[in-house]
Amino acid sequence: MTTLLLVRHGETDWNAEGRLQGHTDRPLTDYGRRQAQQLAEELEREEIDAIYSSDLARARETAQIVGERLALPVELDPELREKDWGTWEGLTAVERDRVEFAGESTEAHQERMLRALARISERHPGDGRVLVVTHGGSMRRVQTAAMGLALPVVENCGRWLCACENGSFRALD
Repeated sequence: MTTLLLVRHGETDWNAEGRLQGHTDRPLTDYGRRQAQQLAEELEREEIDAIYSSDLARARETAQIVGERLALPVELDPELREKDWGTWEGLTAVERDRVEFAGESTEAHQERMLRALARISERHPGDGRVLVVTHGGSMRRVQTAAMGLALPVVENCGRWLCACENGSFRALD
């Protein structure tokens, strides 16, 4: 069994504005960097064996801040990206009401995330504890697989703990 500590990236300007980012590559804000530094300080007291991250700037920068503090390298994996919102990227909830959705399905996003996490878990068998810096929607896809439902959206730099064993997921907190 591998323990996966899933973390949502720090805040971006589009998070603050309520805009869907998906694959749009937005950097962290100064506040998002402070969130990542706080996360790094908290994780310094925990046992982390490896760090993986979505390759999008907001997740990558969050992971790098943590990795520097923990003296661990960060391995990037594009399959850990947020859902590709297609025509809805950059739009607020009000704006989305006027635009037809054309993008990645929730099912395809979930399949991609679970495949990536299963692969990561295979690389760290046994009692390994792996930090995975990803995105809010990506975390919800794993929650659905592990618990049958998704929790409310995790705040920026929020965490959720799960286990992966033989490609099956279960919640640990």
